[in-house]
Amino acid sequence: MAEPGKTRCWWCGDDELYQDYHDSEWGVPVHDDRLLFEFLCLEGAQAGLSWITILRKRENYRRVFDNFDAGKIARYEDKKIAALLQDPGIVRNRLKVNGFVKNARALLELQEQGMSLDEYLWNFVDGEPLQTDRKTIEQVPSNTAVSDAMSKDLKKRGFTFVGSTICYAFMQAAGLVNDHTLDCFRHPELK
Repeated sequence: MAEPGKTRCWWCGDDELYQDYHDSEWGVPVHDDRLLFEFLCLEGAQAGLSWITILRKRENYRRVFDNFDAGKIARYEDKKIAALLQDPGIVRNRLKVNGFVKNARALLELQEQGMSLDEYLWNFVDGEPLQTDRKTIEQVPSNTAVSDAMSKDLKKRGFTFVGSTICYAFMQAAGLVNDHTLDCFRHPELK
């Protein structure tokens, strides 16, 4: 439950779901492969949409995508994908749904090479969250050299919907970067 009266980052506004997500999840370092995979997929699902749209559908995504179990998603066949495209609880975009399957297969290949998703992704920031001291929305970039490198390497490994802007949003959400603005109560808590 979001705490009233707190100064938060501009983007969560007055929406209680958004505020709760901001207060309890956004920017908290994630080291769980399943949750990292979920964040990466959902950031890709957001492409062209607002995050609140995906956040409101997140429980449905977890339900219909087997709680983001990459081993199960990688085995989805045409019949399962066709059923997903009929489900109003998710964004019914064929490319994005197929992208989840493609990303699951790429993740399994990464793991077969002996690397966890956690280890792989956190290597881009040398294992520690990048700390920023941004005062305004205008100072927050849509991508960085790190997200550019992450995007390029993810694509090379077969992942999709992982452009640099999506990767940066993922880095913010999964705590690879602390992009809470200086006036936000979460900034010092995650420093």
